[in-house]
Amino acid sequence: MYALFIVLNEVDYLDTVLAKFVEIGVSGATILDSQGMAGAIVDRNLPLFGSLKTLLDGSRPFNKTIFTVIDTEELLNKTISVVEEVTKDITKPGVGMMFTVPVGKVHYLGKKGQS
Repeated sequence: MYALFIVLNEVDYLDTVLAKFVEIGVSGATILDSQGMAGAIVDRNLPLFGSLKTLLDGSRPFNKTIFTVIDTEELLNKTISVVEEVTKDITKPGVGMMFTVPVGKVHYLGKKGQS
């Protein structure tokens, strides 16, 4: 099992990513509102980071973090591919990132059992 984390800076693509998840058989995901470190620093209006603010002007201060637990490497690879496919036409850098973490066990709350 694997946990796939996706930080999506271009939040307009969220609905398309989730629709593709359903199409390929990803059975669930959690979506969090999130903010990158640079955006948080700029929001604090620290004078030292004025040049950082200039650099980030026009970028979105908030993003979406999606995470899901996927049972097989095959489905994991499909999921990564569909996210890359959805975001491939975005020409600017900093669209987001993905990473995976191995999962040893999943314990479901509110019912007996584990995977």
